[in-house]
Amino acid sequence: MLWSLSPFGEAKFGIPYGLLKDLNPVVVLVVAICANILVFPMMSFFLKSLNGWLMRWAMWYKKSAIWVAQRAKKGSKEQLEKYGYVGLTLFVMVPLPGTGVYAGTIAAYIFKMDTKKAFAANALGITISSMIVWGATLLGRGVF
Repeated sequence: MLWSLSPFGEAKFGIPYGLLKDLNPVVVLVVAICANILVFPMMSFFLKSLNGWLMRWAMWYKKSAIWVAQRAKKGSKEQLEKYGYVGLTLFVMVPLPGTGVYAGTIAAYIFKMDTKKAFAANALGITISSMIVWGATLLGRGVF
């Protein structure tokens, strides 16, 4: 669960970790998806309430936040402008580093997307991405 909450791997790391520890595969999938979905409301709260304050008062934070925002914007701009919320889902569902719920939440914040629709798009993308990683890990272990 902690790996799935972490920005250093999200469910893309939590699922293989849980499966390689021989935990119940269904429980691993469900817990990883739920934990990863929880990131969106936590990040949204942070961005809406603390981000502005930290940008004004913490120079180290401002530099880091701008760098992260530029990466999220660069990686998602084309998909979001062309496909909207479907593009956000597609961006989040790609099981590669830098395309998960953290980047998806930041992109939704930067592009001022509706929070409820962005949450649904992120949740769907997370679910699809997690199922891809789960299936690939089980396939790699010879379970299928």
